[in-house]
Amino acid sequence: MVKYMKTVLTVTALALLTAAPARSQEVKYGVPVKAGPMDAILAKDRNPASSLVVPVTEVSKAKFPVIDAHTHSSMSRIRSKEDVRRWVRTMDEVGVELSVVFTNASGAAFDRQVEWFAEYPSRFQLWYSLDTSGADEPDFTAKALAELERVYRKGARGLGEITDKGWGVERNENTAAPRARRMRFDDPRLDAIWQKCAELNMPVNIHIADHPSAWKPQDANQERTADFQTFALYGKDVPSYEDLLTVRERLLARHPKTKFVFCHFANQGNDTAALAQLLDRFPNMYLDISARDYEIGRQPRTMRRFLQKYRDRIMFGTDMGADKQMYLDWWRLLETGDEYMPGRVWWPYYGLELDDATLKALYRDTALKVLNFK
Repeated sequence: MVKYMKTVLTVTALALLTAAPARSQEVKYGVPVKAGPMDAILAKDRNPASSLVVPVTEVSKAKFPVIDAHTHSSMSRIRSKEDVRRWVRTMDEVGVELSVVFTNASGAAFDRQVEWFAEYPSRFQLWYSLDTSGADEPDFTAKALAELERVYRKGARGLGEITDKGWGVERNENTAAPRARRMRFDDPRLDAIWQKCAELNMPVNIHIADHPSAWKPQDANQERTADFQTFALYGKDVPSYEDLLTVRERLLARHPKTKFVFCHFANQGNDTAALAQLLDRFPNMYLDISARDYEIGRQPRTMRRFLQKYRDRIMFGTDMGADKQMYLDWWRLLETGDEYMPGRVWWPYYGLELDDATLKALYRDTALKVLNFK
């Protein structure tokens, strides 16, 4: 009996000596963290229901007439004249007097869209999309210039949205050339085209780079939700976010007579101070706010000051299809002081409550100065 007790004590002592140190309980913000049923919820599925009781202002129509300077016929599901009539009905309901339509088309495809929209010449402005499929051919520039002048005669009044997210102008991961041969916006092959746009008074809408989060790892620190993983560029064969943005300066400096509209806040709406410096340096640089409600709504005081100061350089745009509720959400964001509004990405939005002068400029007046209505 005595021998047995000695054995038990020996084993117990050994266990105490070899056991890992006791783990202290995790504390965050002074609150002990405990395991529970929420541990099984994936981040992509989390959709918190707010307990805040705050005003909800319903805005059924824009306060002033609006020019939507960034729409797409493809995103608005336009395939016929009847589709265009449906779009016009939505525009009438929400207060949009004119939409700039990026056709993403050239040649016969562009001509077909001209026919679809012909019934409403004062409600839509069609823009041509540059075809860079023959960029390596010796006659690329000449052909592009001929097509640009042809579509201008057919009614095109702008060029865009033209994109380079790192794969080259109007290319993607599947169609990109080797990096050293990729065409950038400051490529000499495009100089004559930008010059011709200036001569014809055709503004150019440019999508350069992408939201900076696209260059960050898709991990627990990623800023945008899993819904946006499709835009991920981290670790891929593209230049850095910063390298792509530097192309803007060379382009703006080389073509001071061409109006360049950089969409989505030039993908730098997260840093309005840097954007302000560019706007101060280059009078031919303009912005549209399309699809960046989440940059506007989470920094309402900073963004209100920015929009007020540069209201003659910034245009309203959506980039989200001809959906009525989408427009009404925009009006609420820009016109009201509502708080903690549901957002598209992750963050709640806070209304800017813009003054009338800024609203008029953003909605319409700046577009009237920038766009070509001849």
